[in-house]
Amino acid sequence: SEAFQLLTMCNDGDLKFSLESVKKLKELMDENTHINPRMVVSMASYSPCDEKDLPEEFQSVCKREDASMIFERLSLAVQDDLCEICANAACAGCF
Repeated sequence: SEAFQLLTMCNDGDLKFSLESVKKLKELMDENTHINPRMVVSMASYSPCDEKDLPEEFQSVCKREDASMIFERLSLAVQDDLCEICANAACAGCF
């Protein structure tokens, strides 16, 4: 339900992001790392900060030196929708 989605947050340390934004981040990252299956783009050379569709709440992360690690952890947190079933420690809001 929409209320459930609004309450569900994914955390990385002291940073908190909405589940919907993290899913959008993962979508952007997946699109750009699997453009050509024979030539997977290294995560080190790709930054979601260059994406015009990046949710606004990630703009502050883009200014951090550890941005790529934060984005990678958040992307892993929503893999297989683990956030939605509360199986991931990085996600909260469905208790």
